[in-house]
Amino acid sequence: MGLEKQHPDPIEKEGAVVEGYALAGEWNRMFEQRVIWDYDFTPLEKIGELPGGESLNWCYGCGKCIPVCPVDIVGDYGPRKIHRKGQMGVDLFKDPDLWLCTTCGNCLRVCPKEVDMIQIMPAVREVAVGEGNVPAELQSVFEKTARYGNALGENPRKRVEWMKDAATPVRILKDDPSPVDVLFLIEDYWAFHPRGRDAARANARVLNRLGVDWAILGAEEKTIGDSQRLAGEKGLFEMLVEDNVALFSKYEFGRIVTSDPHAFNALRNEYPKLGHSYEVLHYTQLLGQLVPKLTFSKRIDAKVTFHDPCYLGRHNGEYDAPRALIEAIPGVEFMEMQRCRANGYCCGGGGGAMWLDSFTADFTSERLSERRVREAVETGADILAICCPYEVSRFEDAVKSTGNDGKLIVRDIAELLDEAMS
Repeated sequence: MGLEKQHPDPIEKEGAVVEGYALAGEWNRMFEQRVIWDYDFTPLEKIGELPGGESLNWCYGCGKCIPVCPVDIVGDYGPRKIHRKGQMGVDLFKDPDLWLCTTCGNCLRVCPKEVDMIQIMPAVREVAVGEGNVPAELQSVFEKTARYGNALGENPRKRVEWMKDAATPVRILKDDPSPVDVLFLIEDYWAFHPRGRDAARANARVLNRLGVDWAILGAEEKTIGDSQRLAGEKGLFEMLVEDNVALFSKYEFGRIVTSDPHAFNALRNEYPKLGHSYEVLHYTQLLGQLVPKLTFSKRIDAKVTFHDPCYLGRHNGEYDAPRALIEAIPGVEFMEMQRCRANGYCCGGGGGAMWLDSFTADFTSERLSERRVREAVETGADILAICCPYEVSRFEDAVKSTGNDGKLIVRDIAELLDEAMS
């Protein structure tokens, strides 16, 4: 039935009396059923029956979600539109709209009815994945994660290759299993991506300069898998939880620190639901506690702006630690983008969208990362600082594709600190 316009048969009475007023036919025409009643509500009702999907039917169409939806800014999207399509018979379980949401959470922030796409999308996607209705590139990531324990499909032995050029010692718990304060999870993109490895090395040097007692899992580490969960592979996520919890139990540590806001979100919010609670920090939170101990030997005379990762900021409320670290660097002139903190724009990588750029290209005028880079350039900044492993490659590609190569540099906060402390 879809969105094809259906013309209703004119329905009007020759005359009607409402509260004592006589209405001729042309004035009572709207008192009968309207065209939207002719559509099939079954797919919408099916979503409402899913655990987590209930709130989609709470939408009353106010439209507050649309202006803040990052996908709508570069396309035609948003929770109200999805609900409206459902009312008109569109089956979200089979519709491309299902894969465009980045689960950034900005719609939930403004929704008076608390329509929660962070619960709705994974619930619907789980059904779609189970029925085989999943984009091929995403299915490939699921398979690589299941086989190799990382989204990139890399040999786990390569997880420690970044250490070769770190020029600082890094302790691997398998080699030295004695108790440690900080179990540092490197995660996939710091371990395997060339630019991610730069940040991993910089972070190692910073931690050692600060005297942090820390160690890594090395080749034993597996991804936490939060993006896979949000993309609909709940079973894969739960398998990773079992593997990771068993691995963590082999060692004695005080707290978990991770480079990845998505892993941070899962360890903080999802693992406890499954009975596994840890003290967990994002690496900027650990370093933020150590700002008084930071000793700098070099100025970075540059204008720096910062992109809030959705899963560190909006989902978990941490906005200050990254800014405190940037502003502590001598010479830095910090400036905010217009959309920042709770209203920060999404990079386009969350909720599994990290692996769907080619799919979403058919439905958007530009990538979300490209829009964000334009916003960063508009501030006049020299450097776009980030603190999520997904972002350095996304934004560096966007700098080039938007013609801003040479105007804006993308640097992880760990890299900025390392440079200023070297």
